[in-house]
This record gives sequence, structure tokens and C-alpha cells, in this order.
Amino acid sequence: MASKRLTAVTVENLRPRPQRYEVPDGGNGLYAIVQPSGAKGWAVRYRYEGKSIKMSLGAWPAMTLLSARKAAADALHELAQGRNPAAVRFEAKEKASAALADTVRTISEEYLRREGKQLRTVDQRASILKRLVYPNIGDRPVESLKRNEINRLLDKIEDRNGPRAADMTLAVLSKIFNWHAARSDEFNSPIVRGMARHNNKEHRRTRILDDAELRAVWTAALTPEMRPFGDLVRFLLLTAARRGEAAAMRLSEVDANHVWTLPAARSKNKSEVIRPLSKAAQAVIAEPKKGDFVFSHNAGITPITNFSKTKQKLDRVSGVTRWRLHDLRRTARSLLSRAGIHPDLAERCLGHAIGGVRGVYDRHQYVDEMRHAFEALAALIARLVSGMPADVVPITARR
Repeated sequence: MASKRLTAVTVENLRPRPQRYEVPDGGNGLYAIVQPSGAKGWAVRYRYEGKSIKMSLGAWPAMTLLSARKAAADALHELAQGRNPAAVRFEAKEKASAALADTVRTISEEYLRREGKQLRTVDQRASILKRLVYPNIGDRPVESLKRNEINRLLDKIEDRNGPRAADMTLAVLSKIFNWHAARSDEFNSPIVRGMARHNNKEHRRTRILDDAELRAVWTAALTPEMRPFGDLVRFLLLTAARRGEAAAMRLSEVDANHVWTLPAARSKNKSEVIRPLSKAAQAVIAEPKKGDFVFSHNAGITPITNFSKTKQKLDRVSGVTRWRLHDLRRTARSLLSRAGIHPDLAERCLGHAIGGVRGVYDRHQYVDEMRHAFEALAALIARLVSGMPADVVPITARR
């Protein structure tokens, strides 16, 4: 004889006994469980591969009778499809747990931990994540991120920090999401083409310092209040190096012949870059230091940091604004041309690889030629800084 179906009132009135007991819900596999403590819950019983299995569903009253019946029916549906309901629920819980564990913050930190040693801009990427991403979507499970959420984030960054910052954030997230997608069976990146806010071709920078600006920046860089940042600025002009390359420069990277070898790990193209230093560049880094870093606030123990605030100070002291440190590299390249240096050699001075067949077969390092080029650059800068016309060569330089 089939048992009666339970009602909400019946379940509420079930009283505890000295021993745990179960009350069936009319033979549908659902049971109300009553503990000696008075606590009540739900379970479904079924047979799978000849074994009797009881699967707990939840606690009453958080799970109502109707909810318990639906959960039991879902379990028996899985059974009818040939699957063990307990195993299906376990897999679902594992998947949900993994989704919660794989937040934007956790996969980003894992990406930086595993890939950071190979990334030249790892500090920059970590800063973008910390400042612009984590406060907004850092705790969101990455599997549930939607494209409109990414666009809202980029809109917010564009409004507050500009389109360039939005695109840099987009590039970092795209790298991380693609990396995670290659390791996940479920994740597909919500980032697609067309989400960028800044057209690089339309906004490609052409800014260089003119002669008057160069003189003002150089003069300001020489003042004691601007050191060691001012030394870095002058060194960038004299070597056409990138900011990151020079800022982390070590004395041990310069040999006895005053040739600076930039390690491949810090090079943009991941290959060594050789730069013979002019006498003027040697003078900039000649001050004795306790540590190995050339540009440092603590005598070489750690490299110089905090470029933004110090750059703003240099702008105030020099009176030259609306320029970036990378514009010094473009300025130096233009000055090399003004000094009569062949374009191929000028590109080598910048550390650019020469493409095509010549780049493959010409393995000459051009150290002497680059040394001449950098001396010519230094001489031209000296004339411009002194206020002398660029096409006038001092008598002492002719001898």
C-alpha cells in the first residue's frame, strides 16, 4: 500500500524521536529525515547499478517541500538517463566551485606568476590590474563575465583615464583571457575585435623636442633638485634608449670599453642590444654608487621609480609640457639624422633590428660606427644646449 504524500503542515508537525527516522513522500523516492535533535532535512533514495543509494538534498525549512520534490524529480530524471544523480551533483558542485575560484583576480595573478618572468612589461601589467581592473571586476568569476561588462569597464576607464588607458587595460585582459582559455575546457574569452577605444594609426605620436625645448629640459635636468631623474633624462637623449631599458640599467652591464650591453631579458625584441657610450653619456653615470643600479635614489641599491610625479616636476622647472619620456627617443633619432648619421646606423643605435637579407647575413656589430654616431649626437646636443647654431662646429672639435 502506497504511503500518503506529505504536506507542508505534516512536515512542520513531525516531532523528534530518540532515533533518527524517515517519512516517505508517497513513494516518489523523496523522504523527510527527522533527527533526534529536531533538525529536519530531505533525501532521495534510488538504486544504481544494483546498489541502494541515498542522496541528501537539503535542510528544511530552507528547502521547502515543493523544492525538495523538484530536486528529487531532477535526480530521478538523471537516473532515467543512465547517470548516477549523486555523481552528477558532485560534478556540478566541483564545476561551480572551480568557477568561483577562477575569479579575474586569481587567474590574473596565476598568469603573472607563471608568465611574468618572460614579460618585459610585467610591472606595468600588474599595475594596470591593481589600479583599474581588480577594484571593478577582480572578484567576478571569469567564466560568468559577459562582453557588456567588459565594455562598461572600458567605458569607465576611458571616461576617467582616457582612451589610451582603456586600450592598455583591454590588451592586458585579452592576453590573460586567451591564456586562460587555452587551459580551460569551458572558458571562452568575452573580448572580440572592435572593442578598442584608441586608433593607434590615427593617434601615432610625432612629438619631438625642438631646440629651445631641448635646451630648457636639459638645463632643468642639470639642477640638483631634479637628480637622479634629470640624469636619466639626459642619458635617454644621449643614448636613444627606452625609459625602461635605462631606468633599470646596472653598472655591471657596462664593460671596460664603455660598451653598455642591454640583456635580452630587458630588451623589447628579446635580444641583446649593444650601445657604446659617448664620453658625455659616460659622464652622466660616472658618480660612484654603493649598489649596482645606475639611476637610483639610494646610491644604487634599487632602481629609480615614480616617473610620473617627477616628470611633472621637471615640466614645472623647465616650462616644457605636453611631452613624454619616450619622445626623447624620437628626438634623439631625429638628432642623429641631423648629425649626418646614415639611417641604417641610426636605427642600430636605437637597437632596432635590420630586416631582410641584410639583417640575416650581416652579423657585424658596428660598435666603432655606433660609437662615432653617439659622439656626433652628443656633440650636436652640446651645441644646441649651449645656444650655438647646430650647423656651427667649434674650432676645438675640428682639431
